[in-house]
Amino acid sequence: MRIASIVRALLTIALLAACAAGAPAARAVTPPPPGAQFDYQIGGAYTPAPTVGIVDRDRTDAPVPGKYNVCYVNAFQTQPDAARWWQSRHRSLLLRSNGRYVVDSAWNEMLLDTSTAGKRRALAAVVGRWIDRCAKAGYQAVEPDNLDSWTRSKRRLNMAGNKAYASLLIRRAHRRGLAIAQKNTPELGGAGKALGFDFAIAEECNVYHECGSYTGPFGDRVYEIEYTDNGGEANFRAACAARGSSISIIYRDRDVASKGSGDYTYQSC
Repeated sequence: MRIASIVRALLTIALLAACAAGAPAARAVTPPPPGAQFDYQIGGAYTPAPTVGIVDRDRTDAPVPGKYNVCYVNAFQTQPDAARWWQSRHRSLLLRSNGRYVVDSAWNEMLLDTSTAGKRRALAAVVGRWIDRCAKAGYQAVEPDNLDSWTRSKRRLNMAGNKAYASLLIRRAHRRGLAIAQKNTPELGGAGKALGFDFAIAEECNVYHECGSYTGPFGDRVYEIEYTDNGGEANFRAACAARGSSISIIYRDRDVASKGSGDYTYQSC
């Protein structure tokens, strides 16, 4: 009897060791360099200036060799041109109110439904595949946008659901060796850092007096964007005077247009 117990124990140990050997090892995560010049190119890729150290591009574009690259993923809402794809393949994961899709009217993006654990897992499987592709393409980090979608949900979503979904994305990114950004959402305070976000990308925090909500938890790994149509260059200069010596701050056109097109504007401090 005693010998049989020992044999079972040894078999169990061997099985666990075999499983561990077959499991993929987590890759090391490297956060972006603090204070490095940042270029936000999600509206169209172009060759960055030699002084730029960090480039943020849409997941459909290739990373830039020799730079730290951040992969933009719309993780909490749909891209306008992807609406039919979501409706045909994942209709049940789109948020509805009184039978109608809930839409972020500013950008014509439908909100994804993070209201239940089952839907969060299903969404994480879809978006997780995009995160995997970012890693395979050679990106070092991912930026999941619209973390604050619950504020536009007509009270159908809440912060807790979005945080729970964000936790799934954080784990997926880290397993693939990617750092992950908290995008906006000052309402989180220090909770974003506690969830596992590695840095923050903050839009217009100078205009809304929110920058401390990011620099408090993330220190110098905050990448601030101010826009031409909200506060203008005077606001950008004020941001530079306040924090330009400690974090990376840039000034961009609202559509973050590709260089040489549209109302392209780019400055840094």
